Amino acid sequence: MVDAARDMRAARVPEAAAVPPRMAVDKLSAMYGKFTAVKGVSLAFAPNQVHALIGPSGCGKSTFLRTLNRMHEITEGGWVTGRVTLDGEDIYGPRVSAMALRRRVGMVFQRPTVFPTMTIFGNAAAGLRVGGRSSRTELSEQVEHALRQAALWDEVKDRLHSSATALSGGQQQRLCIARALAPAPGVVLLDEPTSALDPMATQRIEELAYQLKRDYTIIIVTHNMQQAARIADTTSFFYLGTMVESGPSRQIFTNPADPQTEAYITGRFG
Repeated sequence: MVDAARDMRAARVPEAAAVPPRMAVDKLSAMYGKFTAVKGVSLAFAPNQVHALIGPSGCGKSTFLRTLNRMHEITEGGWVTGRVTLDGEDIYGPRVSAMALRRRVGMVFQRPTVFPTMTIFGNAAAGLRVGGRSSRTELSEQVEHALRQAALWDEVKDRLHSSATALSGGQQQRLCIARALAPAPGVVLLDEPTSALDPMATQRIEELAYQLKRDYTIIIVTHNMQQAARIADTTSFFYLGTMVESGPSRQIFTNPADPQTEAYITGRFG
């Protein structure tokens, strides 16, 4: 796995400064009522890279992630200030449909969230059917493409109309990834996607992240610093709602600029 990480990094896309960011956040704060969970964060996410968000529990990283596809605003008391742009467009602008946005910024949660009453095919097609007008043939082609991207097609192609709950935990999580990919988003958000999986399933998801960054911007929240070091091109460290430090993963994990970052990655707190 370490050798694979080195090989993948050798073929990285140009540095973030050379291309416009796919997504950018400017002075973003996220609140629950009067409590501020994320405080004035500014970050840019380059296309075709994996970006990791790390930090101790309760530091605001998952809340921050949910602001990027407007999931935070449907949480009780949730609201934001600041600006978030996707390909230069303010996602909180008055003309932006939150539902349409979530097709462009897909999200996968900590535990596999398959729809238990739907088949494997139905789960993969769910995002396409919301506001979509695909023909049956187009729908089948899009589902197959998404399942292939999620490295699941060969395992399920002969049982597409079986219950999704019959799949293993790792397969269910890859099905959730396929569901997020089916509408062809530009950005995919992963909120601790391997924390409930065994080591083999975790490795499959990590390898998948490498492959997917060819076509998508990936932003992942993880408590596993080894995972962040293995798969992320850039890493941002959050603490007490503040983004303390952000930069290339190699620099963050070998020569952090901030003492708080160094204390966290060396295990002195968190």
